[in-house]
Amino acid sequence: MEPTMTMMHTPVRNLLRLACLTMALVALAACRAAPQADAANPADSAAAGTAIVPENWPQPAWPFPEDPELERRVEALLATMTVEEKVGQIIQGDIDSITPEDVRKYRLGSILAGGGSDPGGKYNAPPQAWLDLADAFWEASMDTSGGGKAIPIIWGIDAMHGQSNIIGATLFPHNIGLGATRNVELIREIARITAIETRATGMEWTFAPTVAVPRDVRWGRSYEGYSEDPELVASFAGVFVEGLQGKPGSSDFLGDHRVMSTVKHFLGDGGTTDGKDQGDTRTSEAELRDVHNAGYVTAIAAGAQSVMASFNSFHGEKLHGHKPLLNDVLKERMNFGGFIVGDWNGHGQVRGCTNTDCPQTFNAGLDMAMAPDSWRGLYETTLAQVKDGTIPMERLDDAVRRILRAKFRMNLFEKPKPSERGLGGRFDLLGAPEHRAVARQAVRESLVLLKNQGGILPLAPNQRFLIAGDGADNVGKQSGGWTLTWQGDGTTRADFPNADSIWDGLKAQVEAAGGSAQLSIDGSYAQKPDVAIVVFGEEPYAEFQGDQPTLMYKGGNTADLELIRKLKADGIPVVSVFISGRPLWMNRELNASDAFVAVWLPGSEGGGIADVLLRAGDGAVQHDFTGKLSFSWPRRADQYALNVGQEGYDPLFAFGFGLTYGDDGNLALLSEDPGIEAGAGGTGAWFDHGVATTGHALRLVGADGEAMDIVHPHATTTDGSLAMTAINHEVQEGARLFAWEDFAGVEVRANTPLDLDRETNGDVLVVMTLRVDAPPTDGRLRIAAGCGEGCRGEVNADAALAALPVGEWTRLGMPLKCLRAAGADMTRLDMPFALHAGGGARIALARVAAGTSFDHRVDCATD
Repeated sequence: MEPTMTMMHTPVRNLLRLACLTMALVALAACRAAPQADAANPADSAAAGTAIVPENWPQPAWPFPEDPELERRVEALLATMTVEEKVGQIIQGDIDSITPEDVRKYRLGSILAGGGSDPGGKYNAPPQAWLDLADAFWEASMDTSGGGKAIPIIWGIDAMHGQSNIIGATLFPHNIGLGATRNVELIREIARITAIETRATGMEWTFAPTVAVPRDVRWGRSYEGYSEDPELVASFAGVFVEGLQGKPGSSDFLGDHRVMSTVKHFLGDGGTTDGKDQGDTRTSEAELRDVHNAGYVTAIAAGAQSVMASFNSFHGEKLHGHKPLLNDVLKERMNFGGFIVGDWNGHGQVRGCTNTDCPQTFNAGLDMAMAPDSWRGLYETTLAQVKDGTIPMERLDDAVRRILRAKFRMNLFEKPKPSERGLGGRFDLLGAPEHRAVARQAVRESLVLLKNQGGILPLAPNQRFLIAGDGADNVGKQSGGWTLTWQGDGTTRADFPNADSIWDGLKAQVEAAGGSAQLSIDGSYAQKPDVAIVVFGEEPYAEFQGDQPTLMYKGGNTADLELIRKLKADGIPVVSVFISGRPLWMNRELNASDAFVAVWLPGSEGGGIADVLLRAGDGAVQHDFTGKLSFSWPRRADQYALNVGQEGYDPLFAFGFGLTYGDDGNLALLSEDPGIEAGAGGTGAWFDHGVATTGHALRLVGADGEAMDIVHPHATTTDGSLAMTAINHEVQEGARLFAWEDFAGVEVRANTPLDLDRETNGDVLVVMTLRVDAPPTDGRLRIAAGCGEGCRGEVNADAALAALPVGEWTRLGMPLKCLRAAGADMTRLDMPFALHAGGGARIALARVAAGTSFDHRVDCATD
């Protein structure tokens, strides 16, 4: 069967138009079909379309009438504030770098908990620790003993798919899965529950929803988008805002059961060239307006209190410094009356700025700078710039007014500390049964059936089942990034007390019906099963860590394919359950499977998958498939920009495709030519399983400075100062053991210079999987990176080395920003890693990569 783009597309678009019109009650220019320039409009017909003409943009109605009493309160407070207090309101620090005492001293108006920031530095901190910290920061902001004003602080957090930072919280499917449901009211209910569980842990503000329209799914944040289709995104955006905040004018608007929303990232984050995170969006103004702006129209109409500026550029100009878009379009033309918050040190990327010095961003329209670890320096320079007129007082007052209005609308000035508010400390609501039931419904409705050869599904449960694959019993993997940790890695099963893995759900239903189920990750079995369900997919990732060069699954790694083929060769029917944050080229796996189900990133409720795959005990269908693709599925691995409505649109499965049990699910054999060179997908590491990865080379540098490129697994420098041998680790010759006789080094070189600026800004580390068999006699260990003469950064890791266990494999991480501070230009590294040690050292290396998960850390002075 060859799916076509007409299957489901037209009726879906009609429904979405209706949904958009109903939500906005405004002229929704964003709810158009394909992103076409208006030939009648000269501004849209410009060759590049880079000029921003605000008059061309939509004008949603801000749903708050004039409120003289609110304005009186804002102006009365503003009139009493010192310039220091005003500047404090527009600076936001991260809990990993700021204390309640800092808030007390600097009178900051907001804090955040970034993806890797937790109470006590523990990703699995108990809910009470979060609530206690919320109380401590609130108390500091309300302490007037030093003479400051009592202005309640607001705490923002990435409650991305539920309150996903907290142990035990309900984890909903990520947005890509929710887009497949097409269920607007379900989206509203998910947002309402997310608000409740967030309030229970002490926060009143979430950085959600993401309303990006991903147009190239190589982008590592694609799963944060509901769809490639702007109408679908628009139909969800305003509803999700209402679910979080309540409806403007209602009695519970921003009440104790609601949280403030942040719509992000403004603007064009889903349209960067080559899908590069934080990259440059080079579309026309018309496409920026009609495609990437679609969700903001309905979100503003729903009363979103804040919007987050995006990391990306528009034709080379960073959005954090883009006045025509932030001020002239968003605030003035689109009537946005809330405040604009920055992203993680995003202001530091503006031309002429640093993380601690950027008047340009405030003058462009940013109201609150997210300065997680740079807040103190930014506060001091901003204060000086207001005093010398670089930042006009009028601009500062406007920003503070916008922030204060949001705080007054939440009635925070009348509220007690977080633990004493309506839901404070109600930890029984985390993963409450009624919340999990909604998440399970979302899982069921998000599943998309791509193949059902011979109608093998649904499966009778009273059979002998083999459940295989590394995703079968892995809640962390099925939940994806932004789950307890930033990247979603490093978690254990114990971290999910209120969750069912996919295996848990299948096992329970099979055994209840009298069948048997065996969990076997590698697919081995003692007794031949009647059917195998293989659960596999992408490892968790977030943001730029998920960017990839092609649509090859795992860069072409065939381990999962081999497992499916092995079971098929044994005469066992195979149902493939694919976990992913985006559509990928899967023709080989589709061919090898009898049935293929895209489950996206379902979250905590693995039981929802069993609800659809399995019949009831009496043989009846429990739940049919209803999910429809919200992203087009590629026919080849080089179909990077594959979006419905584009010229030459030729997907394997079109936008809106999704089988039901009543459909013919047979699929003809697909081409297994990916359309790209083998291995072009890469591995994400620079050195892996003891060898340099594609695009990199390994080099030994002797004590005499002479370098030699490595061709064989055994080598020694010409002066005898460093020798390398292959050793086994995980696989045969999966690591290299280096033995030093004098101070020498091992280097990883990049064939093409690497730009790690994004990773450096995002607090990513270089992570070494290593084993220290013997430390150097002089204790010297240096980690370096460089890009030629005068561009080398070297960090002393002696103390970290001394703390490592001897004879045990471990992961040592060092922040990339340490290398930047030491002199390396992170935008053009031709040597992303070097390790130098003194004589006597015996150190084995298995892997070196940029990452966020580690066992031990190098502490160093950073900028």
